Amino acid sequence: MARVKSSAPASVFEAGEGQTPLDPDAVEGLLLEIDTRRELNDAEELNILEGIRWAQQRIRRENPLDVVFARELHRRMFRRVWRWAGTFRTTATNIGVDAGHIATEMQQLVDNTAYWIAHDTWPGDEAFARFHHRLVQIHCFPNGNGRHARANRPGNGESRPSHLRLGCDAGF
Repeated sequence: MARVKSSAPASVFEAGEGQTPLDPDAVEGLLLEIDTRRELNDAEELNILEGIRWAQQRIRRENPLDVVFARELHRRMFRRVWRWAGTFRTTATNIGVDAGHIATEMQQLVDNTAYWIAHDTWPGDEAFARFHHRLVQIHCFPNGNGRHARANRPGNGESRPSHLRLGCDAGF
């Protein structure tokens, strides 16, 4: 259960520009004492870097274009901050597909992207741009969707990589 200090106003978890508001149920999954959105961002950033390092060590052995890999990456990126890290959201948000359709939409995205790569469907990095856009649009998790999607982008401007690479310069 989250331990948000009572002296902190309820607005500390309101979304900033470009952020999805935190659902009160999602906040219940907070593992740390947090007073401000800044403290939350700082705690998440340390965990995100750990998750990206984990993924970069496995990227050559495992297929990153996989729903299980995507969920594990999210879990590794947020597990020290959120109890529900790596778990698809179960509530409605102001963005994203219906929560009951997340798993199906994710699998369809993975399958479509694999097809685009195998059949050279889009020029340059367009397949990866489409993957990133749709991943954010699906909005799989209660929090961290944009950062998770940026971690799943091709790295270093490679054209036509045979699989997704995690960008070192994800820019969180």
